[in-house]
Amino acid sequence: MKNLLKTLILSLTLTFLSPGSATAQGMPTYDNTNFISLVKQLLESGKQTAQLIKSVKFLKDAKESIEKVSNVVRQLKAVQEIGNNNQRLINVIQNDLRDILDSPYIKPEEVSRVVESFDAIVQNSLDTVDFIDEILSSDYLKMSDAERAEILKQKELESREMVSNITAKTKRYKGIISFRKMQDKINNRETYY
Repeated sequence: MKNLLKTLILSLTLTFLSPGSATAQGMPTYDNTNFISLVKQLLESGKQTAQLIKSVKFLKDAKESIEKVSNVVRQLKAVQEIGNNNQRLINVIQNDLRDILDSPYIKPEEVSRVVESFDAIVQNSLDTVDFIDEILSSDYLKMSDAERAEILKQKELESREMVSNITAKTKRYKGIISFRKMQDKINNRETYY
């Protein structure tokens, strides 16, 4: 036992006094699996970033295409509305103006004023159609689709005003005819006294 105790004390002394135990902090290790895993993650992140950049570019191109189509649709709607308004003008002139001019209650000197007032509106309508044709058929001063759509929208509003004007004039002339007709009936009635 004495030998065993001496061996144990000697072992403990050597363990505590050895220079390796006092200064040993471990040897740095290099783990290849962690580095390879990190590189794989970086490569995967790079691929995902490239995909995101492609997606953003695609969405940007799609947005621009949608805006172009939207502008073309607005232009088409404005042109269609102007065409509808011009058709209304033609209908008014074909029907109502003919009735006004054929009425016996419109005086001969008034016919030229009636025709001139309607003619001004029709001429403005024809000028608008020519202007629209010029805008749509050429690069009218190299304007963008949005600018072209804005001009067409403005012309559409002017077209609505023309329809409103011609409707008001037609109504006014029909009112004059109706009043004169009633006045004629009153003035030419037979009295039974």
